[in-house]
Amino acid sequence: MNRFKGFVCLILIIEVVLVLLCNGIYIHQSQSDTGRLYRVETARVAREIEEQNLTVEQVEAMDLSAYETLVKVTVFRPEETCNNDYVVEEINDNLYRIEYRANRQSNIMIWTNLALVGMMIITVAVLLYVYRKVLKPFHAMSNLSYELAKGNLSTPVKEEKSKLFGRFLWGMDMLREKLEDNKEKELEFQKDRKTLILSLSHDIKTPLSSIELYSKALAEDLYDTKEKRDEALQGIARNVKEIKGYVDEIVTASREDFLNLEVKNGEVYLSAVVDSIQAYYREKLSVVHTDFTVESFDECLLKGDQNRLIEVLQNIMENAIKYGNGRSVRITFEDEEDCKLIHIENSGNELKDEELPNLFDSFYRGSNSHGVKGNGLGLYICKTLMHKMDGEVYAKSGEESFTVTVVVRKA
Repeated sequence: MNRFKGFVCLILIIEVVLVLLCNGIYIHQSQSDTGRLYRVETARVAREIEEQNLTVEQVEAMDLSAYETLVKVTVFRPEETCNNDYVVEEINDNLYRIEYRANRQSNIMIWTNLALVGMMIITVAVLLYVYRKVLKPFHAMSNLSYELAKGNLSTPVKEEKSKLFGRFLWGMDMLREKLEDNKEKELEFQKDRKTLILSLSHDIKTPLSSIELYSKALAEDLYDTKEKRDEALQGIARNVKEIKGYVDEIVTASREDFLNLEVKNGEVYLSAVVDSIQAYYREKLSVVHTDFTVESFDECLLKGDQNRLIEVLQNIMENAIKYGNGRSVRITFEDEEDCKLIHIENSGNELKDEELPNLFDSFYRGSNSHGVKGNGLGLYICKTLMHKMDGEVYAKSGEESFTVTVVVRKA
C-alpha cells in the first residue's frame, strides 16, 4: 500500500515537472520568436513609410492586417498613454510610435495548460479509483487465504460491494462454508468411527473368548469323544463367521464415509460429455504418440450427473493409458434398448480372465499393476457412481485389447 502511495506521488511530481517544463519552453520560444518578429515588422513598416514618403495622415490610416504583431502606427506624443508595447522610430523627420502585441498566442498557452491540468485530474481520478476499488479491498482480504490455510473457518468473509471482488469474495465465503461443513463432517465421522470401533471391539471380545476357550480345550485334549471335538470345531467356525460379519460392517462403513460420492441426477447431452473427454485427452495422447479415435455417434439425452459421468470416463481413460501398451485408445458407441453403451478400448492386455470379477472391488489391483502407481479405487468409484445414476459398468478382456463399457440410461 505504501509503495502505491509513493508511486502516485512520483507520477504527480513527474506530471507537474512536465507542465512547468512545457510552459517554460513555450514561453521562451514564444518570446524569442515574437521578439524577432515584431522587430522585423517594425523595420519593414518604417522602410515602407520612408520609401513611399507617406504623410502623417496616410501613416495613421495604414492597413496593418498583413503584419502579425503590429497594432497601430501614430505620431509620437509623449503626453499620450498607450496600453500596448511600442517602439519609437524617426522617419522622414517625424517621430512615430509603432505599437505591437508581443503575446498574441497567449490563448494557445491557456488552453494547453488547461489540457495538461485536465490530464492530471484524470490521472488522479484513475489512481484513486484503482486505490479504492482494487488495492484497498485486496489489502483488506490479503490474509484471507492464509487464515483459511490455517484452518480458521468460523469467521465469515466480509462482503464487498466492489464489482471486481464481490463475486470473488462470495465464492471464497462459499468455499469457507464448504470447508467448515467438511470439517464438521470429518469430526463427526471420526467420532462415529471411534464409537464404532469401541462397540465392535466390545462385540468381538465375546466370540474371541469362545474361540480361545475352544482352542485351549482342544489343545489340552479335554474332549474325550469325537462328538464333543466336532462340536468345539463348529463353535469355532460359528464365532469366526460372526467376527467376519463385524469386519464386513467396518469395511462397508469405511467405504461409504471415505468416498462420500454424491450424485445430482439430471439430464445431459452425450455430446457435452464426449466433447469434454476429447478436449482433455486429444492433446495429452498426441504427446505420447498414442492413436486416439472417437467414432461418430447419434446425439441423445442421457440420465445422470454430467460431472460424475465425465469423472467415470476419465477414470477409465486413465486406466487405458496406464495399463495399455500405448498404441491406441478408441471410444465407440452402441444403442441397446433404452441405454447408450460407451465402449473405451485400449490396445494391449496382460490381465488374466479370472481377475475380471474382482476388478471393480475397492483397493483391488490386477496382476498387470506392478510398477504402476495407483490405489485400486478407480474402477470401484466408477461402478459406485454408475449405480447411483441407475447405470452400469463392466469390462471385457480380449487377446490384444481390453474394453470397459459404460451403460447410461437415455432420458
